[in-house]
Amino acid sequence: MTAVGGESTPSLVSGDVRRHNLALVLETIVRGGPSARSEIADSTGLTRGSVTALTAALTDAGVLRESEPLVGGRGRPLTRLELAADGVALAVLQIDADTATVLVSSVAGDELFRHVVHHGRPMGDADAVLDVGADVLARGLAAAEAAGRRVADLSVVVFAPVGGDPARVIADTDLGWGEVDVVAALRTRIAHLPADIRLEADVNVAALAELSLLSGIRDAVYIKSNSGIGGAVIVDGRVAAGRAGVGGALGHLPLVPGGALCECGQTGCLVTVAGPDVVLAAAGLGERLGTDGLTAALDEFVARISAGDAAACSAWDGAVDWIGRALQVLTMTLDPDVVIIGGYWAALTPSIDRALHANRPFVVGSPFYPDTPVLAGRLGNDVALLGALWAARDRVLADPLRSCV
Repeated sequence: MTAVGGESTPSLVSGDVRRHNLALVLETIVRGGPSARSEIADSTGLTRGSVTALTAALTDAGVLRESEPLVGGRGRPLTRLELAADGVALAVLQIDADTATVLVSSVAGDELFRHVVHHGRPMGDADAVLDVGADVLARGLAAAEAAGRRVADLSVVVFAPVGGDPARVIADTDLGWGEVDVVAALRTRIAHLPADIRLEADVNVAALAELSLLSGIRDAVYIKSNSGIGGAVIVDGRVAAGRAGVGGALGHLPLVPGGALCECGQTGCLVTVAGPDVVLAAAGLGERLGTDGLTAALDEFVARISAGDAAACSAWDGAVDWIGRALQVLTMTLDPDVVIIGGYWAALTPSIDRALHANRPFVVGSPFYPDTPVLAGRLGNDVALLGALWAARDRVLADPLRSCV
């Protein structure tokens, strides 16, 4: 984001300019930490007088506060500004194939409350899962209220494609759902929810969160596995969700000729040969999945691969070849800057990299087939939660004098 000077431009009236520059000041502090007014001016290109006026408005509104002066060397102590917004919070409810989780955060990113409940994965019973999700969300909202904070942004993250208007789950093969209006279902269970609730597909917010950690990268393929297999295609910094919202449903690439019937209705999908249920069963961990849940079973699977367990390694060897083939198709089609590996696959990224590069084009002296870096995601199991929170933070800070007071 760059500073906008003057009273107006052909596309920005003066109020828009001010909101833009207020957000620019806050972005500088969010990205760089507590900052002096002079540092903000140097970073943004705004004049020092403008920074003084903007920070005064934000301080008066309780969005910023002065930190303790930094004393050292000669001259006056340096006073820095830090994010406050003590009266508001951000909240995310996440529903995956294993659990319902609520995370309540300050705008600055401090975790205020977290609650996790295993819903038992009742296949095909959306109401049972949403009962658990509503109870978890109600606890989070109550925690925010008890802390004296208004929830300025509420998101619901699902591990499924999202589309339509209003947004709803299109289908969730991990839980056996068809089309489900998750937000409407939550409203019937919890009174006085905010008017604006965002329903997000986990892969979209996760992919953008991981991308934000990579400097200068605008085009990427993100692929992950925890519940099922999912992904996102990012073009010029934006998720390419497609006409119906199912762009990036990489687990349902039909790769295996004459393969097994998938729950989506196709045959030979990637998830039928490399999905978590498939590899866990092949590794002899199906019982662990039933007793301890998906996350624990996958953690054990990765540990056994690292320890050289024959059954686990054999199960993974069979899956990773198909993952490599899927990425060969995707990288040749999209030519991304990078491939990012998420979910439990992140810990197994080197073997995925080898599988991808086992069958890459090679033309002597040709610059047209550069190596595609394959990077492990860095945000772990919280990637979708963090991605949703960071997106919420950006929305709130885009109009701070309205959102934060």
